Amino acid sequence: MEKGLVSVDRWTEGSQAYFLTHLHSDHTQGLSSTWSRAPIFCSRITAKLFPFKFPDFNLSLLRVVDVGFWYSLSLVFPSSASRTTVEFMPIHAHHCPGAVMFLFRGDFGWMLYTGDFRWEANSERAQLGRTTLLNALKGHRLDVLHLDNTYCNPSYDFPPRSVAAQQVVDIIVSHPEHDIIIGIDTLGKEELLLRISRLLKTKIWVWPERLQTMHLLGFHHIFTTKTTLTRIRAVPRYSFSIDTLEELNKKCPTIGIMPSGVPWLMKPSDGADNLFGSLLTSHYKKRQGSTSGRLQNGKFKDNIKPVDGRHRYIYSVPYSDHSCYAELQEFIELVQPISMKGIVSSSCCYVDPVYYFGRLCGGSKPLERLSDKQEKEDGSERVVAPEMKSCLVSAKSTNTDRKRKTGKGGSTGIHALRRVRRGAKIIQNDFSADSLES
Repeated sequence: MEKGLVSVDRWTEGSQAYFLTHLHSDHTQGLSSTWSRAPIFCSRITAKLFPFKFPDFNLSLLRVVDVGFWYSLSLVFPSSASRTTVEFMPIHAHHCPGAVMFLFRGDFGWMLYTGDFRWEANSERAQLGRTTLLNALKGHRLDVLHLDNTYCNPSYDFPPRSVAAQQVVDIIVSHPEHDIIIGIDTLGKEELLLRISRLLKTKIWVWPERLQTMHLLGFHHIFTTKTTLTRIRAVPRYSFSIDTLEELNKKCPTIGIMPSGVPWLMKPSDGADNLFGSLLTSHYKKRQGSTSGRLQNGKFKDNIKPVDGRHRYIYSVPYSDHSCYAELQEFIELVQPISMKGIVSSSCCYVDPVYYFGRLCGGSKPLERLSDKQEKEDGSERVVAPEMKSCLVSAKSTNTDRKRKTGKGGSTGIHALRRVRRGAKIIQNDFSADSLES
């Protein structure tokens, strides 16, 4: 896709429409309450949580889109100033509340931006996501796949979240006299906490801001800010530390649980510096029979134990909201991209997905582009999901439709784009307070 049409989770100037996959901070850097450049397309849940993260944001700039439906944008190619239609569909990413992938199609071909996602092949919701994606593609291969490559390394082999969640429950049950501290982010891991609450029939403490988020998500009776009502507390990840746990243990026996795809690293209590491993060297060993992970004779199977025995108070459990290596491979084999790029480039864990999965890309199968399809058929076959929803965006300018150069890079096109200024004006506004209630 030509630069200057759309941006996904990137908030610099120059695009005509912007897309937000989810509300984690590493995907909103550059976005603020004063945003005014262009509309932002996001899921219904993300829109509902948006004012809490960005107070005083102009909500008229949000465009709520529903999973599994095609939407249409009328934009302008920056290189030629000619109009083009970009269609897109949000698809569940199964990462955190409101997280979606965006599938794009148009004269440029087909492109999928996964954002952060978890592709658990055996889960019911992943099967639904698979069906939605395959129905949308209808046999087309992706031109470009922008992939969540957070754990793009064969060393990362962790179990489904349901298994890891049960391991957390087993740790709690095995410490009946202990208070429990669980490190979480400001959004995500809700399903883990709900499972703990349901199986152990208890409320869970969260900090006040997190309680507001839980209420916005519809969880009104499971979480509390009263420490007297429960021994299980979900705390901000940044406050999860050895020092905190040691201080708590002076008052009451306490253990900490860190649910994460990366083993939680800490400085050992004896101060030995050689145990400061980088995330790159702290890999999981592949587990045998990793579908279990239950307690046996007071000990955990599958190597689930205090991290390398470095501290008696801490357990690291491989509960991840990102896809592991095997799941990434299964996903790439499913969508068969012509080319592929990783969306994570600044982490010390970064691995270019082409390094491991480049053999699965490319091929001689020709891609049937949207313009070719429409030339061959009388009717436009635009609806590959149950319905095409209207969300038209046009680049509006009194001078835009004047005579333009058809070649790329012409100065006429550049000046026309400048006249468009913001590049896109929403014709139809389907955002309202009522539209968030679902």
